[in-house]
Amino acid sequence: MSRWTGGEIRERFLRFFERNDHTVVASSSLVPVGDPTLLFTNAGMVPFKGVFLGADPRPYRRAVSIQKCLRVSGKHNDLENVGRTARHHTFFEMLGNFSFGDYFKEGAIEYGWAFLTRELELPANRLWVTVYEDDDVASELWQRLTGLPSDRVVRLGEKDNFWSMGETGPCGPCSELIFDQGPTIGCGRPTCNIECGCDRYLELWNLVFMQYNRDASGTLTPLPKPSIDTGAGLERVTAVCQGVKSNFESDLIRPLIETVEELSQKQYGADEKDDVSMRVIADHARAVTFALADGVLPSNEGRGYVLRRILRRALRHGRLLGLNEPFLASTTDKVIDLMTDAYPELPASRAHVARLAWIEEDRFGIVLREALPRLHDLIQNVKSQTTEQAILPGSKLFELYDTYGVPRDLIDEIATEQSVGCDWGGFETELKRQRDMSRAYLKAFGDVQGVAEAFHDVAKTRRTVFLGYERVELQASAVAVIADGKQVDRIIAGQEGEVILDRTPFYAESGGQVGDTGYLRGDTVLAEVLDTKRPLTGLIVHRVRVNRGEIKRDQRLLASVDVSRRDTTVKNHTATHLVHAALRQILGDHVRQEGSLVAPDRLRFDFRHYGPVSLAEITQIEEMVNTKLWANLPVTVEEMRLDEALARGALAFFGDKYGDEVRVVSVVDFSIELCGGTHTKATGEIGLFKIAHETGVAAGIRRIEALTGPGAFQHLKREGEVLRESADRLKSKPLEVPEKVDRLFDSTRALEREVQQLRAKLGAEIAEELLKHATQVAGVTVVAGQAERCDQRALRELADRLKAKIGSGVIVLATSSDGRVGWVAAVTPDLTSRLHAGKLVKEIASITGGSGGGRPDLAEAGGKNPDELDRALRLVPELIKRALT
Repeated sequence: MSRWTGGEIRERFLRFFERNDHTVVASSSLVPVGDPTLLFTNAGMVPFKGVFLGADPRPYRRAVSIQKCLRVSGKHNDLENVGRTARHHTFFEMLGNFSFGDYFKEGAIEYGWAFLTRELELPANRLWVTVYEDDDVASELWQRLTGLPSDRVVRLGEKDNFWSMGETGPCGPCSELIFDQGPTIGCGRPTCNIECGCDRYLELWNLVFMQYNRDASGTLTPLPKPSIDTGAGLERVTAVCQGVKSNFESDLIRPLIETVEELSQKQYGADEKDDVSMRVIADHARAVTFALADGVLPSNEGRGYVLRRILRRALRHGRLLGLNEPFLASTTDKVIDLMTDAYPELPASRAHVARLAWIEEDRFGIVLREALPRLHDLIQNVKSQTTEQAILPGSKLFELYDTYGVPRDLIDEIATEQSVGCDWGGFETELKRQRDMSRAYLKAFGDVQGVAEAFHDVAKTRRTVFLGYERVELQASAVAVIADGKQVDRIIAGQEGEVILDRTPFYAESGGQVGDTGYLRGDTVLAEVLDTKRPLTGLIVHRVRVNRGEIKRDQRLLASVDVSRRDTTVKNHTATHLVHAALRQILGDHVRQEGSLVAPDRLRFDFRHYGPVSLAEITQIEEMVNTKLWANLPVTVEEMRLDEALARGALAFFGDKYGDEVRVVSVVDFSIELCGGTHTKATGEIGLFKIAHETGVAAGIRRIEALTGPGAFQHLKREGEVLRESADRLKSKPLEVPEKVDRLFDSTRALEREVQQLRAKLGAEIAEELLKHATQVAGVTVVAGQAERCDQRALRELADRLKAKIGSGVIVLATSSDGRVGWVAAVTPDLTSRLHAGKLVKEIASITGGSGGGRPDLAEAGGKNPDELDRALRLVPELIKRALT
């Protein structure tokens, strides 16, 4: 066999099918586009699902791709096996050729056989195939087209050789190409055959013959245009071509293991446990690199949580190898070096990937330090309590997961290594209990309000025409009047209710922009519009309070928007688009809007980002946005088809539903978004932009609150006033305040050092005085006494000083101030088996009307009766003597 490199196999695969009239299609993102059923792209056919279903026509009928895939969730979750076997991976590349109603079984078999035996020069006498048990056509084709003898064409059942996209939809039999690696690889049993689960007979390629449509009843109907979907893992093919026993020994992954060897100063192959950890890190570094580069961020939910699990598993195995310093960024760097030829876009993400890897590593270091010792203590505890199978209780598992953030699979993996089981049923009970409590809280305190039945009744026959993009005042008719959730004939002065007009200039709350307010007027009526909402599609509802007269159904009214309020709102809305664009330019394309509030007095923008935005970055954002304001750029609004808008680069948001026609708001070539809100006509109308706050609101979610126009001016004015006030108090000029503050800090730190030195000197003097009165109780040195002018911290320091002086003994110290008593008891390590400091201090403190406790070697307590302090100190020797005996 020829030892093709992984890169050469990629190239030969694409060029072979290109010569055979296939269109080369670049790999899609690991994040499936428009497919909410998948967290990650897990097969080569995923980007073509719409093509197979007829919903996504393409200008070609044959395609070839090498698709990035991530399998770590759902039925493909083999995370715990990765590193422990030669074949399991989280990230891999899938070679695939596709026919969309063009060639079928004969073509797929000819291409598959030709590529393996002629392009890659695999020996035909070591290839086997499987076919579906009823697929006589495929069986005959394999024998006729390839010359395979009938005993190497094996028929298997539905479990192995029938593929479907889901419970219903396209499906069909499949055929697998198997490579016999020889008797030296695998189980070695005499009965070993193609159905054995060992590694001897290795599946290289799966050819799916998509020829049926399965309906809800399970009936199979032949498709008018049968199609082909094939998939082969590049890592397996490469390992076979290079004659190595494991995918990890191929040139696609072995260099990553070499990087781990260098970092850990350990040799691969010297110890099986270390080998597992090295394979885990090598595999997971590839997954982490590509997921981060494709915009996934570690978080506590969805695909972000899956990424975090992979990251944390890699980090834990790093610790097992003794890698206590950050190492993952070095490994992801190596991944980028290795994969750049195939994925030239990767280097642009190098700094982003390294930074996120470092942040997550730093964060998980806290979990490793605090939580894993608890888990190991828990394991030892349950093992010590039984001679049978030890089980970790569900409540403790939940505590590790909920309080310390230890992933379930990491707990499972460590427990399995220690031969301990996990009560996941009990864990689920705790999880459900917490969720029930959360639901109860929301029910009790939430603001959930159902849509009134009256709105549904109106919506059956009427729609509100919105004309507020062009007009802020117009004549309209009241088509419905509602009070207390019911349609009524009228509402009168002093009443509140809802009015639905046939047309309106009022913008209803949506897309983060608040609803308009204003007035409804008639000859004898004046009503204030308090809010405007859209409870149902096509229905705009005005919440009103009637100040004069009455509003009746079918009454003509002049609807007037509060123009001043609308103007400040539109300033903030357009500024929100500019902030979004600036964030993506300055922080990166991974920034995605997660929510917003556009109100008259401020804007709030929530976005996905992995860490705090620095002061320098905030300044950059402000400068960039204000530059666009001062350029007075036109703000244009167009309506167009959704696909046209997306092709022009318009930002759309995951989870939002869009129709075929969309409204696109653009600020020349700086910002383009799908948006139904109201906006300024030019950026200059906004006047001024200022960020007031930046903070985190959830894991991986940041929030910016900002002001525009007069609001921004007032904010800056107030900041200036505060600065001037501060300067006056510091007796300096405003611009000299930082320097003055620095000098004050330096002076304060010098004073603190002086206080510390004086406290040490005082402590030494007190210690010497107390040592003069040390006594012996049952052969134990006891130092007890009152330390004046000491707080609890000083008492602890004094106790440490005395322990060092006496070497072995007991110290009991007290202090009194403002009618309160403070106690500290300390026992040297050699005596803690005989005397517990916590119990001693609790008993002594009770004499002064208090209580306390602590560790065997150090404990603290308080009291509220200083008059009993001397008596308590006199009783210390007696209490110690009683405890020692």
